[in-house]
Amino acid sequence: MSTAAPVWRREARVPAGHYRFGHVARMEWIKLRSLRSSWWTLLLVVASMVAIGVVTMANTKAPGPGKAAAFDPTNNVLAGVAVGQLLIGVLGVLIVTGEYASGAIRSTFAVVPDRRLVLTAKAAVYGALSIGVGEVVGFLTFFAGRAAMGDGVPRPSLGDAGVLRAVLLSGAYLGMIGLIGIGVGAIVRHTASAVAVLVGVTFVLPAVVGGVSGTVVAKFFPTIIAANSLAVAKPVSGVLSPWVGFAVLCLYTVVVLAVGARLLDRRDA
Repeated sequence: MSTAAPVWRREARVPAGHYRFGHVARMEWIKLRSLRSSWWTLLLVVASMVAIGVVTMANTKAPGPGKAAAFDPTNNVLAGVAVGQLLIGVLGVLIVTGEYASGAIRSTFAVVPDRRLVLTAKAAVYGALSIGVGEVVGFLTFFAGRAAMGDGVPRPSLGDAGVLRAVLLSGAYLGMIGLIGIGVGAIVRHTASAVAVLVGVTFVLPAVVGGVSGTVVAKFFPTIIAANSLAVAKPVSGVLSPWVGFAVLCLYTVVVLAVGARLLDRRDA
């Protein structure tokens, strides 16, 4: 309470309805950082990804002569992205749906009538945070997993072809999923339903579609893009190339946020 009151008094000097992006972004940052669940979730992202990377690399064996050319330890060490994306995406959903569940969204819109500005600020604040966390955990996982590799197993280096790009894009992927979570939350507004949609698109549908048609359609789903396009140092046949896959993810993010902003502006709080 001692830290919130001075901030509120400073913001209250701005006439109602005249808040600009900087003011709204600051409000959203205060909301986000004041929730312990936000930091616990992000800490869990870091811990789970590093742990999965270490365990995976500790159990990685040296490839046989016939598999050496396709051996991609970078892809193995980044396997924890699958868990990280779930946590990052769900937190993005909760940033929006949590306000609807508590009724606080009405107060937010009363103070800032421009609903698109509110969503833009939420996306900017959480997007920057999730991309930052994604990049940090990507490098932590890479170095921790590399150190856990057994003797005789080729160790990847950031100087190797495609390795630095794979680590960077994996971190950026987590940021994209966080933003998609924000958009899905704005579209659905109900926590359980929004989480179900997110899990369905990132986990269930890719598995079902992949089992039926292989990579023909499944290669366009975010999880498949992350696993087989972004987090690889060596190209994988039958899927999108790393930069094409990243461009598709950016397109998904823009579309979901745009639809969320449109619906947020047209529906009652």
